[in-house]
Amino acid sequence: MTAYKPGDPLTLSRLYGRAKGRPLRTGQQGLIDTLLPAIAVPAAGEVTAAALFGRDCPLHFEIGFGGGEHLAFRADLLPDHGFIGAEPFLNGVAQALVHLDGDGGRTAPICNVRIHHGDALEVLARVPDGALSFVYLLHPDPWPKARHAKRRMMNPGPVELIARKLKPGGEFRFGTDHPVYLRHALMIMRQFTDQFAWAANSPRDFQVRPGGWSETRYEAKAHALGHEVWYFRYARRPG
Repeated sequence: MTAYKPGDPLTLSRLYGRAKGRPLRTGQQGLIDTLLPAIAVPAAGEVTAAALFGRDCPLHFEIGFGGGEHLAFRADLLPDHGFIGAEPFLNGVAQALVHLDGDGGRTAPICNVRIHHGDALEVLARVPDGALSFVYLLHPDPWPKARHAKRRMMNPGPVELIARKLKPGGEFRFGTDHPVYLRHALMIMRQFTDQFAWAANSPRDFQVRPGGWSETRYEAKAHALGHEVWYFRYARRPG
């Protein structure tokens, strides 16, 4: 993802990692060609619920939605809310579109989602401060080597940006199964105790997936490998 430092100009154009994997199936390519342009986040301008959905509503933002399972689940669960999902990996975008299109006709299409195929921080920077009710960062690329630590999304710059965009009482949800990333993330979040309150009273609160938080394909893979998964919820403090 984009390396961002506090105080830097928000020229967030550099991405790390793959942009595309195996060739898309015919149906997936069709959705990229037809559905994605119809629900894409505009390339410029302020990103608001009114601009995206034509109405004021609680606004959610998922950074790096993978295959879109969680994004589609939350949007279907909360049809009166608006959702923004950003993902640089084309195959993930294509799979998310399958979910939003109604999984090939097996369910009704989901209409309260807008997609950005690219860098999440570029779009997040265009959201007005205090406009988001939820931000999700679930199983991000851990970049486990120390020399790549600056590439992690959980770093001071992005977290500072997330804090600005969340409304007081809004929630930042973070999940990982990677021990190195876990330690790094907790170290970073300790720098933001003035902005975030950790919603945990016991180990169970971060060891058991909360209600309304669906399993992603990456989480399922982690469980299949016998990995422990950790779930974190942070509430945005006032001010």
